[in-house]
Amino acid sequence: MKTILIIEDEAQTRSIFLKCLEFEGFRAVGAGDGTSGVAMAQQHSPDLVVCDIMMPDMDGYSVLSTLRKSRQTALIPLIFLTAKVTMADLRRGMELGADDYLTKPCTVEQFLAAINSRLQRQAEILELYSTAPAQSEQLAAESLHPIFPADPKLASVFDFIEAHYHRPISLNDVAQQVGYSPAYLTNLVQSHTGRTIKQWIIERRIAQAKTLLTTTDQSVRHIAETTGYSDASYFTRQFRQFHGVSPQAWRQQSVAETTN
Repeated sequence: MKTILIIEDEAQTRSIFLKCLEFEGFRAVGAGDGTSGVAMAQQHSPDLVVCDIMMPDMDGYSVLSTLRKSRQTALIPLIFLTAKVTMADLRRGMELGADDYLTKPCTVEQFLAAINSRLQRQAEILELYSTAPAQSEQLAAESLHPIFPADPKLASVFDFIEAHYHRPISLNDVAQQVGYSPAYLTNLVQSHTGRTIKQWIIERRIAQAKTLLTTTDQSVRHIAETTGYSDASYFTRQFRQFHGVSPQAWRQQSVAETTN
């Protein structure tokens, strides 16, 4: 049975969350302030913490910072609860190691979906790195295209893009797969790489298109379809934005450089 710790100073909200978790078969424990929440995290070693940001004695950022400094609680996933999320809030939370955000008020379905998603992701990570860490990291690195940076926290993001870039995928698809909210994932990737999910998808598609342009005689339309574009004209426009020339012109230049 998974244990979930709710740190929330609003008694009614805390009670609703606790009852909801118990109904779903979780072991739920609650704390009414940050100081008590940290103590309960140390006492119960929960599988996940859901913590409000705005609390009177010790805010959520202080709770997270304290948990991350202790060996006993450093790896526990934490989801922030907040009534308002700004870019600064997201960046601060990410820098401290938050795993996701839930905006209040949220529905029971959203609350449970966020928890189940993080628990599933945590289980996958533990399984991956507990069996053969070095081998797993090597295989993951080898399976990704060289354009992707080697960032352990984003490995699952780039894994998904690598496996699906040739299909119609969006930010929401990636976020759902890796267990983050779209807003949190956007800021996480932006802060780590300086680019958005959409930009990484496009870059991977363009990289594959360049490979096909130089190694095959496939038509531009066929290459566009193979790399995830249903509209060849749109593919040509994006390719031109990257390289300043059309795919056909780029192919001719590449062939000329190879033969000279």
